[in-house]
Amino acid sequence: MPTIVGASCGQCQFKLPGQGCDLAVRIEGRCYFVDGVHIDQLGNAHAADGFCNAIRQARVTGQVKDGRFVASTFDLLPVK
Repeated sequence: MPTIVGASCGQCQFKLPGQGCDLAVRIEGRCYFVDGVHIDQLGNAHAADGFCNAIRQARVTGQVKDGRFVASTFDLLPVK
């Protein structure tokens, strides 16, 4: 069943460790880097509404495994 989550750059918005910009999701208050979808597949991360500058909503399916979110589906919702 799909779940609506916060999605953004793990380093820029969620303050996760690491260098560069990597896609992450926030599920029930915890943040996880995402496997199965790359941040650049979803538009310009450095645009005004991009992941490095905003937390967006996404409808996802998948599971948390070994401290990462393994995405089966990842649909970015439109900016309201």
